[in-house]
Amino acid sequence: MKKLLFSICIALLCFSATAQQSPEERLKELNIELGEVTAPVANYVKWRRVGNLLFLAGDGSDIKGKLGQDLTIEEGYAAARKTGIEILTTLKAACGDLSNIKQFVKVHGMVNSTPDFYDQPKVINGFSDLMVEVFGEKGKHARAAVGHCSLPSNIAVEIEVIVELE
Repeated sequence: MKKLLFSICIALLCFSATAQQSPEERLKELNIELGEVTAPVANYVKWRRVGNLLFLAGDGSDIKGKLGQDLTIEEGYAAARKTGIEILTTLKAACGDLSNIKQFVKVHGMVNSTPDFYDQPKVINGFSDLMVEVFGEKGKHARAAVGHCSLPSNIAVEIEVIVELE
């Protein structure tokens, strides 16, 4: 019983310390460096602010291929996580400091997949898990994870995001 209580206390202390860290501190702890925002590939903007909501255009990583044909679920998860890092880069540029994000509201995850691939949610978890690692409860969001027969430039994953700013 004492061991269980001790384990619970340690877990709560670790959670409390993580909850008090800024998103930038969490990124450093996770050894994630944000790069430069990439230019849009067509006639659109990377983000648009409306009131205290920030809408991000779909972003993807350089991982290419179709889930269920070229890529495994694990590779798709990695593509979604890498896309999350691209989105964090855009968010930082858009709001100046990731601590200005009050909460993630909605995520639309698109997965380049074969008609008989049904694990899109497992792929987009690569993004969702990262947002919770960086932002804690603020990183949890409503979400759609859907399959598409193709995505631009044959990217594996594309993700759109809506966040609420402080």
